[in-house]
Amino acid sequence: MTSESVQPVSKPSRRSVVAAVGAAGLAVALTACGSEDDASGSSTEQGAAGGGATSAAGGGAGGTALAKTADIPQGSGKVFSDQKVVVSQPAAGDFKAFSTICTHRDCPMIDLKEDTLSCSCHGSQFSVLDGSVKKGPATEPLAAKQISVSGDSITLA
Repeated sequence: MTSESVQPVSKPSRRSVVAAVGAAGLAVALTACGSEDDASGSSTEQGAAGGGATSAAGGGAGGTALAKTADIPQGSGKVFSDQKVVVSQPAAGDFKAFSTICTHRDCPMIDLKEDTLSCSCHGSQFSVLDGSVKKGPATEPLAAKQISVSGDSITLA
């Protein structure tokens, strides 16, 4: 047998672990901030695929092209989650738009069934036809958004 000396395994100090975790968190946060440009490009592609928007109509300072008028069902609407807006058609040829941010606690909403937009955070429900509260706890209506309709294109102002 040999008498080798056994060195104790050194463990990192608590301070080293906390510093490493903090550095990793900072790196993740900086990476997320740096990828913001990539996210804006994908929202345009997703909006075009999901909403029938044309890039030629929304390319200038006139706003973001959302959809064709035929894409918005009468008596209901369509949510554009990247733009945080819902566009509805209360009556034939009459188009309205509202924010999809719940007025109760600022939760984003995407759950649209018929003419009702529901918040998954606390259960508030809103009419997409006029923005009114159908069910609380929210007490304030949805914020109206400006859109323009030109021919068969709907553009977010």
